[in-house]
Amino acid sequence: MRGYKTGFTEEEKEQIIEELLPCIKYTAARLAWRVPPQLTVDDLVSSGLMGLLDALDKFEHGRIKLKTYAEFRIKGAMLDELRAMDWLPRSVKKKITEIKNTHARLEQELGRMPEDEEIANTLSISLDEYYATLQDANGSVSLRFEDFDENSSAEGIHILECIPDHGAESPLALLEKEDRKRELAAHISELPEKEQFLLSLYYWDELTMKEIGKIMKLTEGRVCQLHTQALIRLKARISREFCAKEI
Repeated sequence: MRGYKTGFTEEEKEQIIEELLPCIKYTAARLAWRVPPQLTVDDLVSSGLMGLLDALDKFEHGRIKLKTYAEFRIKGAMLDELRAMDWLPRSVKKKITEIKNTHARLEQELGRMPEDEEIANTLSISLDEYYATLQDANGSVSLRFEDFDENSSAEGIHILECIPDHGAESPLALLEKEDRKRELAAHISELPEKEQFLLSLYYWDELTMKEIGKIMKLTEGRVCQLHTQALIRLKARISREFCAKEI
């Protein structure tokens, strides 16, 4: 996309919206699996459009490319809408936390990845209830690079400062990013092969849960369960490693 000046006319705004509409729809589709019953994909598209209009009003020419800033605000607006419609009751959130903590504890005690049955037995719940909790948790468990950084904080930082300028990254920033990638890759390599394959299809090949289900010959619901379980495993390992470093 070409560069834009600040102070957009209505005609320019309409043109920018038309150019970025496919991006908005694509982002909404990628987040569709996180949409609770009271929202629709169209609601996310509407939120993305509002985020784009807000980006056009606040954009400061010369600091960052419009496309980069707009895409950041589009996805941010959609995620804000999802958070505002958080439908998980406290009881389910508590179960998710218990599963994560139990997974971390069992992995440390057993010296390996715990099986589903072992986690369920430790929690004194049936395997069906365990899977049902993973299904309910789908969309509520996320993994961020910030989980590796104990000093990460966005307080007092302007939003533009949170968007990396890839043309101005320092060697130290590049090194730290590569270290985080290697660390995350190492954790992923220790997951069961099925979960590794699923994460690769979802995050690398950018397939939908339904498409992954066809490839893996699983139901879409089971794919969602495995995806959530894989993220819980990773979060548990990262939390345990961070606690070990603190000690």
